[in-house]
Amino acid sequence: MEIILFKKLESTQTYLIDNLKNKKLKTPIAIITKEQIDGKGSRDNKWIGQKGNFFASIAIDLENLEQLQIPPASYAIYFATIMAQTLWELDSKVWIKWPNDFYIDDKKIGGIITNRVDNAIVSGIGINLVSSPKEFSFCDIKIEAQKLLEKFIKNLEKNISWKQVFSIYKLQWQTNKKVFANVGQTKIDLSQAKLLDDGSLEYLGERIKNLR
Repeated sequence: MEIILFKKLESTQTYLIDNLKNKKLKTPIAIITKEQIDGKGSRDNKWIGQKGNFFASIAIDLENLEQLQIPPASYAIYFATIMAQTLWELDSKVWIKWPNDFYIDDKKIGGIITNRVDNAIVSGIGINLVSSPKEFSFCDIKIEAQKLLEKFIKNLEKNISWKQVFSIYKLQWQTNKKVFANVGQTKIDLSQAKLLDDGSLEYLGERIKNLR
């Protein structure tokens, strides 16, 4: 996978989406920047941080992901699990809050969003590696952003099936039982939710899918 490094971007996600649409870039590709000034987070929030943190987006052919039998609503869960696995290999204690936010203890350190552009899935990843606003936290290991991206891509290129990845995701699901999650305008008590095999939840008799 080609990696393009920038010193500063408004948003890796916006840059990659725009350049896929105008055919200036093609998949598979990864964009990473040392500084991001208008990053896109979940629920239309911004994800902005200081130099040294992880700001990257990748684009992969939809056909390649379909061969791995990933449910369309759970691409972000798939990418989040691969990233968490990469961090675990480096002895991090990170855990994934449903569906695809990264936490250390009870503080968020990052997350993932996904978008479809024609026949590609674009995943934006933000992780506080070295610093964070006071309401968040940062990673518990020392690694440079570009090195982390390279390790993540190496794991991604193993083409692990959804079944294998989801078995890893389920192992750490119990950590979610002590927290709440926001889905749209609804706050969900995850202690009352059941994780289903496609990454969605069963909550109070309803099926709730990841909206990111």
